[in-house]
Amino acid sequence: MDEALLRTLTPEVIGILVRRGADFAAAEDAVQDGLVEALRVWSDTPPRDPKGWLVAVAWRKFLDAARADAARRRREARVGDEPLPGPGTAADDTLWLYFLCAHPSLTPASAVALTLRAVGGLTTRQIAQAYLVPEATMAQRISRAKRTVAAVRLDRPGDVATVLRVLYLVFNEGYTGDVDLAAEAIRLARQLAAQVEDEEVAGLLALMLLHHARRPARTRPDGSLVPLAEQDRGRWDTGMIAEGVEVLQRALARDRLGEFQAQAAIAALHADAQRAEETDWVQIVEWYDELMRLTGSPVARLNRAVAVGEADGARAGLAALAELDPGLPRHAAAAAYLHERAGDTATAARLYAEAARLAPNLPERDHLTRQAARLNTLLRT
Repeated sequence: MDEALLRTLTPEVIGILVRRGADFAAAEDAVQDGLVEALRVWSDTPPRDPKGWLVAVAWRKFLDAARADAARRRREARVGDEPLPGPGTAADDTLWLYFLCAHPSLTPASAVALTLRAVGGLTTRQIAQAYLVPEATMAQRISRAKRTVAAVRLDRPGDVATVLRVLYLVFNEGYTGDVDLAAEAIRLARQLAAQVEDEEVAGLLALMLLHHARRPARTRPDGSLVPLAEQDRGRWDTGMIAEGVEVLQRALARDRLGEFQAQAAIAALHADAQRAEETDWVQIVEWYDELMRLTGSPVARLNRAVAVGEADGARAGLAALAELDPGLPRHAAAAAYLHERAGDTATAARLYAEAARLAPNLPERDHLTRQAARLNTLLRT
């Protein structure tokens, strides 16, 4: 079963059902039922036209649900007879669906959660991890969003800012999680940048390109993580880096700075260093100052503390870190790194072990566990 194909087909088929008259929530449910059917039968007899097959099955699921619900009988009459099964259209509705999920009737948080679940292909668990909330809380948020849009026609697209937030989270999950969606997020960001003259759209595209360019060097053959300072920079995609820098420079030239441009500028400074020792940490700290001014993000403050430790010494970084909430995600990992840089091996080992217990994914947990074991070995010798 080609799961990548199913993830690609899902937003396209949802878009077709919505265009035929299904409300978004019913269309998403019908397509999910169709995917279950596909998983059951495709392994034995895969169709010659997977998209046409899924459209036909999902549409039939939608009509079956409509007939079973008296409130949907009026909607069934409007959409007319079931179309004959056949190949689907070649149109790519994915970006259009991102905008429709950012409907004005939804709060930004609900719009992001709904889009990640229905169009981005993420599970409720993955979305909950991205938002640092319990899975049950996120499930309720998504259910409320679906109930909200079930009563409206999705004919008023939402704003660009919400769509950017969704694309950013999809990229991050694809970049660090267990579902590879990073390339799809970049593709959609390219589409959006071609359609919209917006500095932050360009900033997000640049940020994605600059991060994705480092991806070949981020893991070893066994899947373990390679820290930025230890990566083989010869494996970075220099063409993608050059494109990201060019996109960023055009955006910054408009002099309307936003958070994605600031993040991209930090990524560009990392990409510009031929060796880790040549990284311009002073400029990186300055860009984190800009990012904090724009967002007040506690994550930006945490990263700034690490950058201060590189620019001004580990003790200065620890002083900056002491001003932050120790319950912040990855706080223990940052503290462990800075304590090791300061020569406090015992504290660093303890904090690495603590950070490993709190890690949001398996590769990160394994990396932090190895760091703790390395320092404990040093302490015993």
